[in-house]
Amino acid sequence: MQREGNSCLTLEPRDDLKQRLWTLIETNRVMIFSKSYCPYSTKVKELFNTLGVKFEILELDLVDDGARVQEILLEITSQRTVPNIFINKIHMGGCDKTLQAHKSGYLQKLLQNDSATYEYDLIVIGGGSGGLACSKEAANWGKKVMVLDYVTPTPLGKSWVKHNWETMTEAIQNYIGSLNWGYRVSLREKSVSYINSYGEFVEHHTIKAINRKGQETFYTAERFVIATGERPRYLGIPGDKEYCITSDDLFSLPYCPGKTLIIGASYVALECGGFLAGIGLDVTIMVRSILLRGFDQEIAEKIGSYMEMHGVTFLRQYIPVTIQQLEEGTPGRLKVVAKSTEGSETIEGEYNTVLIAIGRESCTRKIGLEKIGVKINENTGKIPVNDEEQTNVSYVYAVGDVLEDKLELTPVAIQAGKLLARRLYGGQLEKCDYINVPTTVFTPLEYGCCGFSEEKARELFNKDNIEVFHTYFWPLEWTIAGRENDTCFGKIICNKRDNNRVIGFHVLGPNAGEVTQGFAAAMKCGLTKQLLDDTIGIHPTCGEVFTTLEITKSSRTVISPRGC
Repeated sequence: MQREGNSCLTLEPRDDLKQRLWTLIETNRVMIFSKSYCPYSTKVKELFNTLGVKFEILELDLVDDGARVQEILLEITSQRTVPNIFINKIHMGGCDKTLQAHKSGYLQKLLQNDSATYEYDLIVIGGGSGGLACSKEAANWGKKVMVLDYVTPTPLGKSWVKHNWETMTEAIQNYIGSLNWGYRVSLREKSVSYINSYGEFVEHHTIKAINRKGQETFYTAERFVIATGERPRYLGIPGDKEYCITSDDLFSLPYCPGKTLIIGASYVALECGGFLAGIGLDVTIMVRSILLRGFDQEIAEKIGSYMEMHGVTFLRQYIPVTIQQLEEGTPGRLKVVAKSTEGSETIEGEYNTVLIAIGRESCTRKIGLEKIGVKINENTGKIPVNDEEQTNVSYVYAVGDVLEDKLELTPVAIQAGKLLARRLYGGQLEKCDYINVPTTVFTPLEYGCCGFSEEKARELFNKDNIEVFHTYFWPLEWTIAGRENDTCFGKIICNKRDNNRVIGFHVLGPNAGEVTQGFAAAMKCGLTKQLLDDTIGIHPTCGEVFTTLEITKSSRTVISPRGC
């Protein structure tokens, strides 16, 4: 019953070859990648012949691209050996697994079901923004979609619902509740099945859903998207989980936090610190090394200086070693012992609340990825993907904060999720652009940026190939109030070898997010320094400063404040 399929796969581009293999897998009921001399391959061929089942064979030792095919199959299946067998697009495995499946009856079940092999076309694991966007877009293309979403509470046990920190926290919780309700209504309107259960892979194409009562249900799908997001990382020192809160808990506190220590230097740490200081609280931020790692460091230091001038205390080059409760209460009192990262010095301090903001941990380690061979970064839990958000297991994709070396931003996850669904089900080709992404750090003085930081641009393009234009500016509303004229700052980074194309945009000042949004669109269109010079500014605005930039860093000319 064997059907020969050994037409030579000529040497061709790798992506084309990979697509050709997928075509073989998807268009043949049984597809066997084999070697003509392999006794294990012979065994499975004999099995299918005995069952009277037609199968397609590609003998890797008889085609020019056999070695390359085997490498691609390794990526797709995490299996290097032959035979490598697919049945109705399901990866069966090798000889032993196929024989075991035949013995258990599973093989016969697959062979009897030529079309509706899976219950769902797509199952999304996690209710993050990217996963929800992907699920709704896939449903738009007529696919049967399920979302499995379950949030494990923080150690303090907050459920993010119905908490009260005077009028403000009540309003915030009501807003969060309205968002969640809107998401569910939107999914229902798209006919997406939403299940409040924890998803865990048990085998290829099969997932176990566990609800709050511990009840288990099993589902199958042709493809999966991991969108589980991240949860706050803890310090791993005595007292951290017992007595500290995270940004997830801040607006669930039933009391004002009082004197607060924030541990960390991320944008979450600085934003929380700026907010608490803004309502009049005593705020200290403990920093291990640098502020805003990954962002432009010139801007980061200016943010730190501004916050210090406006009452926030920074403890630089310190890390906490113990956190002890001195007194219970709402709030209580905590003692924090910290040591220097530059010597043996230790310090102590008392606070009402300690907020940890040292980063977040990807929720990927307990969802059974190892059972189907999906690789993760063991240090971070992040998932490496290709430029199409595909993991090393061909039918599993990932979007959002779980991706390795990608921006952790809600709008990015949403865009990536939509484009992924359109590629999978709509025949479209557009991929997510992870470079020209605008974002804003909402510190007391807003910081908006798009493209590369100055440090990253120097690393990627060579410092001799970039030009940096910069200036201070004095917003009109600041002049009337008599505020500082040497604080608000703007700069662009240009690639001299590409017509001075703007590859980095940075603004520090009021409404920086609003300013950045428009310039980001211009950068997507290939904005150059000359185009900025040719643009007429709107006076008096903060954004107009970018139409009149003259001073370069290479000129070593001292920049001075500019007003209207």
